Amino acid sequence: MYSEEKKQYFSTELLGWYRRHRRDLPWRRSNNPYYIWISEVMLQQTRVETVIPYFERFIERFPTMESLANAPEEEVLKLWEGLGYYSRARNLQGAIREVQERYGGTVPDTKEEISSLKGVGPYTSGAILSIAYNKPEPAVDGNVMRVLSRYFLIEEDIMKNSTRSSMEKLAVELIPEGAAGEFNQGLMELGAMVCTPRAPHCLTCPVRQHCSAREAGLEEALPVKKKAKPPRPEYRIAALIEGSGSNSGKILIRQRPQEGLLARMWELPHVEVPYMYPAAPSLPREVPEGVNSLVDALAGETIGFSPERWFMQAEHTFSHIHWEMQVVLGTLERPVVPGSRDAHLPSHYRWVDAASMAQFAFPNVFLKIINRYFSK
Repeated sequence: MYSEEKKQYFSTELLGWYRRHRRDLPWRRSNNPYYIWISEVMLQQTRVETVIPYFERFIERFPTMESLANAPEEEVLKLWEGLGYYSRARNLQGAIREVQERYGGTVPDTKEEISSLKGVGPYTSGAILSIAYNKPEPAVDGNVMRVLSRYFLIEEDIMKNSTRSSMEKLAVELIPEGAAGEFNQGLMELGAMVCTPRAPHCLTCPVRQHCSAREAGLEEALPVKKKAKPPRPEYRIAALIEGSGSNSGKILIRQRPQEGLLARMWELPHVEVPYMYPAAPSLPREVPEGVNSLVDALAGETIGFSPERWFMQAEHTFSHIHWEMQVVLGTLERPVVPGSRDAHLPSHYRWVDAASMAQFAFPNVFLKIINRYFSK
């Protein structure tokens, strides 16, 4: 379908360019498959500049697979805090435990074995096998599909599995013998630094001479990508509940359920409401009943919740949901008396101050709210 000359030019020029211009990134200083694995998981949906300090802190704390396999999940999530997509961290730890148990602590070097591990898809397996073991396996992500779409003028929708599959086959044909790791990293690098989604830097592109999209004036029209369904909006009220007495200077947090979105992470109590309430010095009359349900374990006959004032507005977008959130400051109507039947919180609630925050992993949206509260 594509001439050998066109493919050979692409492979040769790209590999030479990468060897001359590759960025000095911490995970490129070693062919340790464990480190490469961590970096590739962190880099999914996340910019290189953001990942670097996370990667360095992570391998400092967990320098070996054994140390990560044996770590409490809470500690792993705390080090991941702010990166988002927390299932990546859980799957990574679960897969590392599988490697410890099934492969004696050695990351498998075959497609079949490595693809059987939890959370390891085609891209991650291809990246590890090619970069760590120099196996001629494709590692096709969004950057790579953009480069291939433009250079070879591929006008099929890259969101389709059939398009990805054909690009993986093409990528294998392009890999130079003995240089799989460098070539795949060069493809990623070209997409990240030169063949960018908007305003590609064609004049500095090492393969511009035979780029079909550039010749046709379609470089900014490709790749073809069907727009994803926008995330549905959800409106929420969250409560910063301030403690008193022995809990003075603390706020109430709760742990999310064991399964589902942001599983087992910590958060401010919050509740979905039918629409976004405007910020005001005091809550509208109808809100307190809804807010009371935020503290379901404490609200009722003996302890109630009195909303006092708005604190801030926050928002966060997941892949399928967009939260718009009003945050209200509140206090318990009367403090929990030590020794009473209300003295002990349910296991999924805690009182925390600024110093104890380090013990709990929070989604970014709540971390920002709480840090702002404690810094006021």
